Amino acid sequence: MEKLLIFNDGASDKFWKIKAEENSYTITYGKIGTGGAVKTKTFESAEICQKEAEKLIKSKLKKGYIPAEGSEGIIKESAMIDKAFWDLLKGVKSKAEDSEEQIECLIDYLSKLSVKDLIKFDSILNQYMNKSYTSDLWAAAYTILGGCSDDCFDYFRAWLIFQGKDVYDNGNKDPESLIPFLIKMEELDDLPQLEDLLSAACMAFEEKTGQDDEAYYDLYEQLAGFEEQPELEFDWDEDDEEGMKKRFPKLWERYGEVPVEW
Repeated sequence: MEKLLIFNDGASDKFWKIKAEENSYTITYGKIGTGGAVKTKTFESAEICQKEAEKLIKSKLKKGYIPAEGSEGIIKESAMIDKAFWDLLKGVKSKAEDSEEQIECLIDYLSKLSVKDLIKFDSILNQYMNKSYTSDLWAAAYTILGGCSDDCFDYFRAWLIFQGKDVYDNGNKDPESLIPFLIKMEELDDLPQLEDLLSAACMAFEEKTGQDDEAYYDLYEQLAGFEEQPELEFDWDEDDEEGMKKRFPKLWERYGEVPVEW
């Protein structure tokens, strides 16, 4: 169930929208022409959720809200698009040299966005995480790091995304193109991993709203939905040194022959 209402009494020009799915609903509300604020609530059952949603709609109608004839121009769409995502990462990287400070800058910036834009940022991040979930890149990460667990591969891909669009695209096509960037990490005595990027939006949400991570992920599911991670079949064997060497000769020469102590 989804309902969009508007209210205009000469002094106020507002919208109120509710979307109920299964046992939870999401309410978006605010001044017409803006993205509005968002909140969500979960119930014990879909039946209870539906009844509570209907009560809220009746309450709004009694207060003078009327059904909107259409949604165009009422709720502003998210300004966080693909280009804005990459521009934001580039921008925060220019603010500081240290990755920890860069992530702090990112969290601060995200906390000033609307909740919709904040979640859209996280949704785009997750899409690029899924696109880079490949057997080839995992084999490269395994060679580079001298081993690579599930979590380790997540953090490696987050680091890759943080390097920017061109590095990300090239790295997925040819992992050996990452060598100059890996050398820089060696010089900084730092790992090519960035776990904190994966929780930046959630931390910004907590800072912005005072709500916890459970509230964030409930809202994320309502607004963006969770994409299933792609199915992955390995086409390499960690014990096949000759195969790994043939697959990534340059990476193997630098990281496989004598593993780097990251």
